[in-house]
Amino acid sequence: MASGSLQSCLGEVWMSRILHGGGEGSLDRLLPSVILGLSPRKRTTSQCKSEPPLLRTSKRTIYTAGRPPWYNEHGAQSKEAFVIGLCGGSASGKTTVARKIIEALDVPWVVLLSMDSFYKVLSPEEQLLAARNDYNFDHPDAFDFDLLTHTLRKLKQGKSVKIPVYDFTTHGRQKEWKTVYGASVIIFEGIMSFADKALLQLLDMKIFVETDSDIRLVRRLRRDITERGRDIEGVIKQYNKFVKPAFEQYIEPTMRLADLVVPRGGGNMVAIDLIVQHVHSQLEERKLRWDMAALASAHQAQPLPQTLSVLESTPQVRGMHTIIRNKETSRDEFIFYSKRLMRLLIERALSFLPSQVHIVQTPQGEDYEGRSFHGKRITGVSILRAGETMEPALRAVCKDVRIGKILIQTNQDTGEPELHYLRLPKDISEDHVILMDCTVSTGAAAMMAVRVLLDHDVQEDKILLVSLLMAEMGVHSVAYAFPQVKIITTAVDKKVNDVFHIIPGIGNFGDRYFGTDAPPDWSDEDLDEPSY
Repeated sequence: MASGSLQSCLGEVWMSRILHGGGEGSLDRLLPSVILGLSPRKRTTSQCKSEPPLLRTSKRTIYTAGRPPWYNEHGAQSKEAFVIGLCGGSASGKTTVARKIIEALDVPWVVLLSMDSFYKVLSPEEQLLAARNDYNFDHPDAFDFDLLTHTLRKLKQGKSVKIPVYDFTTHGRQKEWKTVYGASVIIFEGIMSFADKALLQLLDMKIFVETDSDIRLVRRLRRDITERGRDIEGVIKQYNKFVKPAFEQYIEPTMRLADLVVPRGGGNMVAIDLIVQHVHSQLEERKLRWDMAALASAHQAQPLPQTLSVLESTPQVRGMHTIIRNKETSRDEFIFYSKRLMRLLIERALSFLPSQVHIVQTPQGEDYEGRSFHGKRITGVSILRAGETMEPALRAVCKDVRIGKILIQTNQDTGEPELHYLRLPKDISEDHVILMDCTVSTGAAAMMAVRVLLDHDVQEDKILLVSLLMAEMGVHSVAYAFPQVKIITTAVDKKVNDVFHIIPGIGNFGDRYFGTDAPPDWSDEDLDEPSY
């Protein structure tokens, strides 16, 4: 049935059956079976496809908020993310294909990016046109390609980005944008995915989803009426005036640019299997492994960096180390003397913050030339869980300090540090940041945490890494990768053993502090879930 004849048959009763799934004319008879089990999205805003940040499949939980990719011992990124571009007409099933690919790939870190988030903000005149269904949302000029290209490029590089949230009812962007991270795989979908040359250059694989025009029209009717509050006449008017001509002029011709055309959308499992096989081969070539052996040998026999500051080993400091390093020390004493060391360590770290002359008048009426902090704010960021124990010491000396948290765990299969949780204060890019972790052996978790801060536009020379105990290996790794980061610790041990525990070390700080037991093969930097 041609689109024109289909539209002429759209009576109110028939449309009611389409929208609510009843009768012989229901949507069930027109759409592929893969769509039938999906509940309506019922949304009036765009999605960067990262909220909620979990996509649960039959096989695993996928973290769709992404993660920064891993970096080598020099702090450089090994490979960029693999980007799949999905193009096709409106309501062709691009999102369904994307979800099917993700489920079949079975990789833990993905980002789904939708062009819907990048519609331009309409002027008052354009708002009036949109209210009358006379604004063309299916034209290339309707999209902010500059912002879109910039965002996708940063994601591919593994950096964090802010994604706008577009409100289809007001035709504007919401005040709050969503934070998304790069990942192993990025899937970018939209009707104009292949319409911009700069965007095409960022795509490693281009897929066109081809679906019958009648099915696309019915899907669009159901979506716009049930989810966006549009009326039947308005949807049909917009389809005839803008959607159909735009598909024929701008979208369908880009099919020739595709590496693969997928007929029937998400129901075509043969095509999806071919896509998955290719992506798997590419991911194998781009595999990011944390080479601890290379890191261990990279800086042997080199002097400690000038960016390192070690607390003076006074009899008091030496005595506290004796207590907390002793395996016979009770938990109460371990906590008490650890807190004493933390307070000294934080006080030492604050001395490296910029200051300026500040003259005040004393109660005796005399001027006193002192010093005051010369910066906007101080923010503390703890690497969970052990780093969280240093927060009270920071709060004790910095009134109203803001606190952020990062959870990084080591993947036992790959040896790679992985970001699992992040909460940072707003506008952290302007702050001096005190990054806290109790022990640093290889430097893996610390390096990833610094990368996260840099991805949030914190200046490298405004980051202070503080740790109770570090291995020389970790000191060199952080200092070599990030030469402007200041490193402050109470002691540096020379060695790490074959499983990268600090020698002589302190044991697993988190377990000794919180009174938990760790498996024998865990290292000092392996972390549990947050204790809060």
